[in-house]
Amino acid sequence: MARKIDLEALCNEKGLRITEQRRVIARVLSEAEDHPDVEKVYERASAIDKGISIATVYRTVRLFEEAGILDRHDFGDGRARYEPSPEAHHDHLIDVETGRVLEFVDPELELLQKAIAERMGFRLVDHRMELYGVSLDRKI
Repeated sequence: MARKIDLEALCNEKGLRITEQRRVIARVLSEAEDHPDVEKVYERASAIDKGISIATVYRTVRLFEEAGILDRHDFGDGRARYEPSPEAHHDHLIDVETGRVLEFVDPELELLQKAIAERMGFRLVDHRMELYGVSLDRKI
């Protein structure tokens, strides 16, 4: 759904030193169509560069997160999962059976959230919405 974000370019914009291993990790995260955890990032990155260690992936992910170019999510499955910081806001729907994460934007929902905040005496400056569900096609 979301446009791919080039983490390597964002590293350059933020003045982060980009080693070859960081470049591989940035590419893996930029190309991810899911919201991978560190172990999944390591699996994908080490398939490209056998010299990448899990510790390097942890350090790089933390560096990208601290630089504000990577968002960390906790979708209730006990694993921190990541996505490039989006240019445009979106929300998440998480399938609790498979762990699949769907991104969505709903203009009506956005207006409702703003109206609720205003009704309670606040100006909404940010929010994060995560919906958890099971597929309607699920066989019982």
